[in-house]
Amino acid sequence: MEEVIIRPYSSGDRDSVRQIAYDTAFLGNPGSAFFDDQELLQDYLTSYFIDYEPESCFVAVSGSGVIGYIIGAKDPSSSRKGLGGRLLFKAITRNIIFRKKNAVFIFNCLKSFLKGEFKAPDFSRAYPATLHINIAEGFRNHGLGAKLIVTYLDYLKKEKVRGVHFATLSDRAANFYDRLGFVLLHKGKRSYLNNILHKDIFCYIYGKKLS
Repeated sequence: MEEVIIRPYSSGDRDSVRQIAYDTAFLGNPGSAFFDDQELLQDYLTSYFIDYEPESCFVAVSGSGVIGYIIGAKDPSSSRKGLGGRLLFKAITRNIIFRKKNAVFIFNCLKSFLKGEFKAPDFSRAYPATLHINIAEGFRNHGLGAKLIVTYLDYLKKEKVRGVHFATLSDRAANFYDRLGFVLLHKGKRSYLNNILHKDIFCYIYGKKLS
């Protein structure tokens, strides 16, 4: 594999980060599997981090350009800057609910919500920071994920952030995060992708105290 460097995110990385976010949105595969609006899905996955707290974001870069990222926030609960409202307005104006794939996904999410599947303890007090990490296909399993996480954790420690937590739907993540010192804080069933996967999956919330 080409030499890779980890560096702070810059505005010129925006399109690349958003593309990787979309290309990996469905358990490492493109978000088109469950949602029919690339721009809106990219906004949901990345906008808060790269638009409002870019200093907490880092990218992995090779001769091929940006091949991975870790985007985060030191305390996202402190200020969402109205992002949810803007996303909702954009969704309405783009008529996303009238596209069959989106309508099915939203309906299934609503059923999942009514079953209580989205309920989880609030870990933001002890673990205020959060993160979102992805590696482009073809560059995985080369240690980039660990390097990105270590870079981000070092940054949080310098910023005197006391802890970090995040959610993942990956069943294979346990050993990876265990090696990096994370602990499993919560595990909850999710059924809203049953129409695609034909099985329930689980949402895992991991955390790590930094001070």
